[in-house]
Amino acid sequence: MSNSSSGDKPNLLDEVRNVIRVKHYSLRTEETYVQWIKRFVLFHNKRHPKYMGGKEISAFLTYLAVEQKVAASTQNQALNAIVFLYKEVLQQEVGVLEGITWAKKPERLPVVLTREEVRRLLSHLEGTKWLMASLLYGSGMRLLECLRLRVKDLDFGYGQIIVRDTKGTKDRVTMLPASLKEPLQMHLQKLKVLHDQDLEAGFGSVYMPYALEKKYPNASREFGWQYVFPASKLSVDPRTGVVRRHHLFETVLQKAIKEAVQKAGIDKFVHCHTLRHSFATHLLEDGYDIRTVQELLGHKDVSTTMIYTHVLNKGGKGVRSPLDF
Repeated sequence: MSNSSSGDKPNLLDEVRNVIRVKHYSLRTEETYVQWIKRFVLFHNKRHPKYMGGKEISAFLTYLAVEQKVAASTQNQALNAIVFLYKEVLQQEVGVLEGITWAKKPERLPVVLTREEVRRLLSHLEGTKWLMASLLYGSGMRLLECLRLRVKDLDFGYGQIIVRDTKGTKDRVTMLPASLKEPLQMHLQKLKVLHDQDLEAGFGSVYMPYALEKKYPNASREFGWQYVFPASKLSVDPRTGVVRRHHLFETVLQKAIKEAVQKAGIDKFVHCHTLRHSFATHLLEDGYDIRTVQELLGHKDVSTTMIYTHVLNKGGKGVRSPLDF
């Protein structure tokens, strides 16, 4: 499974990478799919997948659930990678998947912060980290959606944010909090100075999705296409070798949130996604229609949004304890 030499037919993993890039999947998806396909092949003693089928896929997925005890989402991720391999790369039918032991998805309620806890958490953040965390809570965006935000997708006139290429590769609209308009505009002024410096140094291009770089060759250097939260340093694109300024890594805000939670004395298991949970719950508490909240979150099914109603009645299902009579 080593890399093929020049002129040779690409090996399996190289074929997978090529198809993924033709379809303009993200680098994250590419890395994930390649790793799962590699694990699938190694599990079956390096047999080529074209000589395997449903039976071997079922055995691997069962192994992940029973022996590796992976989460349901992890098992589904592995299945998606293998199905992609067969359908898009090998162009073969997957076959019948029978006898799989599926990992159980735990029915856990999301951790939600009170409004006062959100204020305490945000008070221990500053600068770009404060702005990002405020956006997560104020708009309900996921962390990666925030990091991938482009300047052109901030609509100050209408007070809205266009969230591009979300889960399910769909765009959606959410609100741009009025209280963040001025801080964001000041942030963009600093970003414009940084971008101009990059251009003067012979850089200034940014990654363009869906082969738009070929269609609009100059767009990657335009300010509107730049990330709202760029990395502090330029980096080399591993696919093309082009030096660009990518967006911040997730760990930047993740670590900052963890430290802020400790400083705020919040004794809950809080991470970046907790701010999205809190956004949804607080909107429902304010009486907004659940369908509206569903659209703002980008949930495909309203049943996913329904989980946030668990705190609306307060206490245990709205029942008053006999001790409080």
